[in-house]
Amino acid sequence: MFQPTGLTPVSFESCEAIAIGPGCTRRDLPSRPGVRVWIVEMAPGSEWPRVDHHGEGGEDVFVLDGEVIEGDERFGVGTYLHFDPDSRHQPRTETGVRLIGFNLL
Repeated sequence: MFQPTGLTPVSFESCEAIAIGPGCTRRDLPSRPGVRVWIVEMAPGSEWPRVDHHGEGGEDVFVLDGEVIEGDERFGVGTYLHFDPDSRHQPRTETGVRLIGFNLL
């Protein structure tokens, strides 16, 4: 049987939870140069503490659990959100949410 090389399995719970604001944490995952991969967890009723501005790389997010609200739109499990370069947003949630995201550095 073929055995993969260069594989690094990581449980996201083993990554440090960084408090971003009330009810909002981020866990940075191992990645490659120039790419930041992270998981954000937001408690029910929380809002990202500031407007998030994305430079040239934009941001991509996938909803793993719960529901995120962007403006007047609600996005549930399985939704992929693509934010263009120079985009701005301030996510919030009523139910709680877990997201995985990617940024180019």
